[in-house]
Amino acid sequence: MPRLHFIAFTLVLSFPVLGLAAPAATPTFADIVFAKVGDHELKLDLYLPKDIKKPPLVVFIHGGGWKAGSYKNCSTSWLTERGFAVASISYRLSQVAVFPAQIHDCKGAVRWLRVHADEYGYDTTRIGAAGTSAGGHLVLLLGTTGGVPEYEGTVGGNLDQSSAVQAVADYFGPSDFILRSENQPIKTEDPKSTVFLLLGGPVKKNLELARFASPAFQVSSGDAPLLIIHGDKDTTVHLDQSQRMVDLYQKAGLEVALQVVPGGGHGGNAHFTPPLRETVATFFTKHLRPAAP
Repeated sequence: MPRLHFIAFTLVLSFPVLGLAAPAATPTFADIVFAKVGDHELKLDLYLPKDIKKPPLVVFIHGGGWKAGSYKNCSTSWLTERGFAVASISYRLSQVAVFPAQIHDCKGAVRWLRVHADEYGYDTTRIGAAGTSAGGHLVLLLGTTGGVPEYEGTVGGNLDQSSAVQAVADYFGPSDFILRSENQPIKTEDPKSTVFLLLGGPVKKNLELARFASPAFQVSSGDAPLLIIHGDKDTTVHLDQSQRMVDLYQKAGLEVALQVVPGGGHGGNAHFTPPLRETVATFFTKHLRPAAP
């Protein structure tokens, strides 16, 4: 029987966000090497809440068009204030390796985190994933390819561990590169564009790879519950990328909610207001904390 499906198009009122962003949190454990690919080290920072034993874990994946950004910029470290552990992970950027290297690295991180749960004191019975922009794309893939061998890779080993996640919060991530090639070809066909660099070529000449790299084409029953936050004025990743996932999740009978940020562009504090933080924390609490007896 399919899981309960819901969809909420909630309008979040905009208001001044001056001073809203908190200073970057200090990781409890920094620069942990979770895998090596040749001479390239993959690292993560781990943020742990105070005075909570075995907190549930959320994996954060940074954005930057798959060619920039850093695990040092963790947009969800504030979840420690709500009792979650957060692991902010790195992955190979497109100038280092093309797709599917990025999802292989992310899955390698999830497997490593499961192996080392007792060592660092968090719980991996159920793992959440959150990501912004390119990181949103990667968490969408984590949520839709659990147990699919073609996406697994061998990065970091620990192949006896699951790389599946049980809840996904996607902040304005792209989901369908075929759709983008139709209405945003500057993002997919130009040799300097982010998707071109990720795939190693233009979408229109690499349709099979583009589908393989697009979470929209991987949706099936049993995928992780999904929360999406996306601005309606985003000109970098159009809102229709998120609406596409909503439609596919709805057709599959999966749990999904879309929070539209009125006037929101690509990123920025408008996506992390107190009401939206509350929505994200509530979502992860529902899906990652064990139910009361």
